[in-house]
Amino acid sequence: MAAQRLAQDSGIALKRQGHQGVYGVGRLDEEEVVILLPQTFMNLSGASVASASKSLGLVAGDLVVFHDDIDLPFGQLRIKAGGGHGGHNGLRSINQVLGGGDYLRIKIGVGRPPHGGDVAAYVLSPFSAEERRQLEKVVENAASAVICLLKYGVQQAMNDFNNRIIS
Repeated sequence: MAAQRLAQDSGIALKRQGHQGVYGVGRLDEEEVVILLPQTFMNLSGASVASASKSLGLVAGDLVVFHDDIDLPFGQLRIKAGGGHGGHNGLRSINQVLGGGDYLRIKIGVGRPPHGGDVAAYVLSPFSAEERRQLEKVVENAASAVICLLKYGVQQAMNDFNNRIIS
């Protein structure tokens, strides 16, 4: 949703088919970018990222990956440069095909399941009514974080967006 919002706000049409996904090419803050929506299962998203990276001549440091994070409260963002997969199977897949985790991440908090419930079922379940009311702002903040990254760099984006409370 955040990648779609970024594309929409930037006038980048996500109409091209390829790399096991849907993507668009355009400009964000004077930078040529590709926004890719993998169409694989999340656990296999590395295949889509690897295909696009190889075809476009990208290295891990060129990538910004949006992903959910159960260790952050719903709606909280955290920008992180590099690192492991932290148990996230989508990141595990991307790290495996890229040979490491040296890319930027925009973590979007989804919170933990109540009372130790099943994590997989939780992250695949629909948003609650309260979460749906906040979702537009969460997605907007995540998309804005990418613009900040490009304009001002990772440190400023971290200062501006990490742990921001959604209201």
